[in-house]
Amino acid sequence: MTERVAVLGGGVAGLTAAHELSRRGFDVTVYEAGERVGGKARSVPVPGTGDPPLPGEHGFRFFPGFYRHVIDTMERIPDGDGRTVADHLVPTERTLVARIHGDHRRADVGTPDTLGEWFSRIRPAGGEVPPREAAFYTERMLELLTSCERRRRKELDEVTWWDFLEADRMSDGYRAQLVEPTQALVAIQPRRASARTVGRVYAQLLVGQLDPRVETERILDGPTSEVWLQPWREHVESLGADVVTGARVTDLELSGHRIAGATVDHGGDRERVTADRYVLAVPVEVAVDLLTEDLRRAAPSLAGIRHLETAWMNGIQFYLREDVPVVAGHQLFVDSPWALTAISQAQFWNCDLRERGDGEVEGVLSVIVSDWNEPGRVYGKPAKECTPGEIREEVWTQLCAHLNREGRERLHEDLVVDWFLDPELRQTDDGVENDAPLLVNTVGALKHRPPADPEVPNLYIAGDYARTNTDLASMEAADEAGRRAANAVLDDAGSTAQRCRVWELSEPSIFEPLKAQDRVRYRLGLPHPGRARTQVRGALRDLLA
Repeated sequence: MTERVAVLGGGVAGLTAAHELSRRGFDVTVYEAGERVGGKARSVPVPGTGDPPLPGEHGFRFFPGFYRHVIDTMERIPDGDGRTVADHLVPTERTLVARIHGDHRRADVGTPDTLGEWFSRIRPAGGEVPPREAAFYTERMLELLTSCERRRRKELDEVTWWDFLEADRMSDGYRAQLVEPTQALVAIQPRRASARTVGRVYAQLLVGQLDPRVETERILDGPTSEVWLQPWREHVESLGADVVTGARVTDLELSGHRIAGATVDHGGDRERVTADRYVLAVPVEVAVDLLTEDLRRAAPSLAGIRHLETAWMNGIQFYLREDVPVVAGHQLFVDSPWALTAISQAQFWNCDLRERGDGEVEGVLSVIVSDWNEPGRVYGKPAKECTPGEIREEVWTQLCAHLNREGRERLHEDLVVDWFLDPELRQTDDGVENDAPLLVNTVGALKHRPPADPEVPNLYIAGDYARTNTDLASMEAADEAGRRAANAVLDDAGSTAQRCRVWELSEPSIFEPLKAQDRVRYRLGLPHPGRARTQVRGALRDLLA
């Protein structure tokens, strides 16, 4: 008899689990709370902008070179035109690091061609950081790359990125260029971020730039749901799965040591769902509400998710009368109090925006706000205390302050046809509330993250908060978590089907001998060799101070 699997959540993790299990013969039903699959990755039609409408989104998507799980999945999804959705990935060329004062920097993201270019990639932040501090930063990155895994898990996960890089004693340029950009990467302050997580991801991004076999950074050639997520849903359904949207899970029913059912809300109508196995693929803040005291007792490994933290990282799109490419890639606005990043999308999209809305739009500037707690420049309030209209004005003002310089006006108000704020932000009397926060990797979070197979025999965890090799909350981690949950289902069901492939993060093999040396030192209770040298230098500095 075919086993029935209820996948509770239709984001990237849930769709991955459904994809892998349905193609292996399981009877799968996906229950997604929203009207569209894909979770935070989805794009949405902007209400009131015509037919077809303009595309909006939670935030722009990008696919760095170290993504392997999600790319492999995309390579197995037909796009309906004889290709796969992976064929809709296009490379960026460079990143703009914009300042209000000081020089802008355009960094190539392709593989270096000359020896000089290789050294320029490794040297941090060009000439904006004092040489001694740049050398210290490089030492710290090498310490990360040469630390054994046990040291990373036991020591580096308990240290903030700020303290690991000793930011308090460094220059403003060091902090602005090398420490604080984590705000745009993982949506949290470097004073809270785990050095293990941030350092590993930075290393992956750097290695990706230096590896000629991979594209350093890619984006989709159209709105995400149109070129990826909707074809994915259709493919999963073609494999025999059912996908039900507008179906929010509200309760997990525990009977003995097993899940006996789940309650799903269809816009006020409740349904009791039963299956042989249940894959929980909802966001972490939703999962916390579903974990009753009885369920936490039955599955102690799930109790820790109450301690996982989230932050805000939401987007706004500006629809422009003229396309303003700025740079053929992403833009980082380092002097913006709200930690803005952006990309001008029309230059990459294989669609004509003039055929959407009222025909006036030729460009889309998609912006992500990563710091919602710092006061803005216009109203002096944090983003979360602003109205949607105030958020729009603040973001536009901060963009203009960076891009309209030296007599050149790239952005002006007359360009804006319309704008769209992430619909997960609800206006309240005090500003906005966020219905879709992002999991963040704070110090010590690793020990609270659950495995794919907790102690309840027919319950499985798929979400970017599960324990994965990828670690960072991302589409890649979600895809990996979906694969791990599918593999756990296959194991428990005694299936003979091939298991889903799971990759380790790839690091340069040149560091393996040094990692082996550090494994010995860690077992002996000794510090990392680089840390020992730093401690000696610090002691000498204190003596001479």
